[in-house]
Amino acid sequence: MYSYTLLIPAAVIYIILFIVPTILSFFFSFTRWNLRDWEWIGFENYLMFFQESSLMIGFKNTFIFAIVTAGLKVIFGLLFAVFLCSKLKSKSFIRSAVFFPTLVSTIAVGITFSVLMHPSNGLINQVLGLFGINGPDWLGNPSLALLSVALVDVWKGVGFATIIFIAGIMSIPKDYYEAIQIDGGNKFNAFWNITLPLSRPAINAVTLLALIGGLRTFDLVWAMTKGGPGFSSDLIASIIYKQYQGGFYGLATAGNVILFLMVAIIVFPLFKFMNRKEVDV
Repeated sequence: MYSYTLLIPAAVIYIILFIVPTILSFFFSFTRWNLRDWEWIGFENYLMFFQESSLMIGFKNTFIFAIVTAGLKVIFGLLFAVFLCSKLKSKSFIRSAVFFPTLVSTIAVGITFSVLMHPSNGLINQVLGLFGINGPDWLGNPSLALLSVALVDVWKGVGFATIIFIAGIMSIPKDYYEAIQIDGGNKFNAFWNITLPLSRPAINAVTLLALIGGLRTFDLVWAMTKGGPGFSSDLIASIIYKQYQGGFYGLATAGNVILFLMVAIIVFPLFKFMNRKEVDV
């Protein structure tokens, strides 16, 4: 009982900050409410939410954003980790530099890159101009806006992925690499036959965390494009926020419940599937 008693403070905080708001969100998603009163309206909010003209675009953009960012974080994070686990004199400094963007505020990153990606005065297009390349309107072109935000999200989040991969690679016994060297294997053989399969727990963790983050992303998109131009970079979370701005609190709450269920339906089966494929060291 003594050990369970120590869990009470954390359990109380968890119940107050997570369980209670979750239950209330489900309840208020069936109501028309404001800060003073509420009215039970059943499934009307859900029906209205799925009738949103921009909803299908939001679903499509959300899935594209989540898949692109999660995939690139896994690929670049693993490559950076392999590089930073090699024999480098300044690898501590490089690790710090790679991880630094993770520490910066997402809103600050969004505002900074909005300036850097300005079509005429932005540093990125000015640098491209030095090489005779006419840089595009990164955030004003409907075909590029979502991808531009996704690349910024990868830049910010790849450092966290790299740290997880470094921890996974460093936990692999050195005997395996010595054995493959004795057998005449090169660095690629070591990566393909040892590092990659034995890093699967880290790959699974990064994939799930990045996918959850991508499906829930709001702040970076809002800071850089506010869902524009038009609805070209609108995500489910930004659509929900616009409903809150319009005073449709019940409708927005229903959208949050839908987003919660969508993430759960995707992540939990994926989590079970990926854990079955893990390789033990």
